Amino acid sequence: MSGLSFQKLPLLLCLLALSGLTHGVKVVVKEGSDVMLPCSLSTKENMESKLFDWKKVAQKDAGEKEVFLYDAGSHYNNGRGGQSEQFKGRISHFQDELKHANASIIIRNTKISDSGNYTCYFPRLRPPQTFYIELIVAASPEPYIRTLKATADWALLQCEVRRSTPKPKLEWKDSAGNTLPAEERPTSERGGSYYITLITTVTETDNYSCVVTQEEVSHQTHAETFVLISGEVGEDSSSKVAFGWLFGGFVLGALTLAIVQALLTVTKILTIRCNKGSRQQGNGLGDQENGSCENCRELLRSQNGR
Repeated sequence: MSGLSFQKLPLLLCLLALSGLTHGVKVVVKEGSDVMLPCSLSTKENMESKLFDWKKVAQKDAGEKEVFLYDAGSHYNNGRGGQSEQFKGRISHFQDELKHANASIIIRNTKISDSGNYTCYFPRLRPPQTFYIELIVAASPEPYIRTLKATADWALLQCEVRRSTPKPKLEWKDSAGNTLPAEERPTSERGGSYYITLITTVTETDNYSCVVTQEEVSHQTHAETFVLISGEVGEDSSSKVAFGWLFGGFVLGALTLAIVQALLTVTKILTIRCNKGSRQQGNGLGDQENGSCENCRELLRSQNGR
């Protein structure tokens, strides 16, 4: 019942009275918004000269707090003392509605710490009456997704929610809406807000969503990420390595064989040329051919030395 306007207040109170819920109402509001806590007598008795007192019930980490007290025109907003520091300057009432027994109040700029149980107490009525209102100030931040680790065959995804209240439920889902197996890290609670981390491992290319559900306030939000798995699922990585070494060895062997064949060819050509040069020298050719033959022999010796 967040975001209620003042114009709808009489209708709300009438419905609450008819349903018998005036002594146990739950009000939900988003953090930072203004909220009305309803309190009204079914007798429609004029409250301008009466007394009513709003208190926040003691919790495990805090005692009872004075929220707003009205006593025949004297109240916390016109000089009366005693209001708890948490609510100073943030509470107002409906002065013109007091004659219709409306003792509702407005809490402005709600905070997570405002969540809790409140009482609206009429001590001078016979018998005295107390109304109970539960206020839930909800914070619903969007989840944060990141990839912790990825290989060709799988990816490790993390979803994190910070400062969420009430406590949410986290789920990892694929594009078909199937819930994935996941591991939840230890939950941390600070000042009524929850910090939750959920991790899952995926092995297929798909769009994955982290869904955050707060059932208590009927709220749900999510974030998405696309994961590309480049390798085939289940393929043995050791076989990939063995194949890589085999292919590399084959290439290296082929290259070595080609070099050896090239050297043998060059050697053969030089040998033929040198033999030819020797025959020409024996036939009385000049020093030019003899020198050429000597160069060939030097080149052959250097090749053999290699």
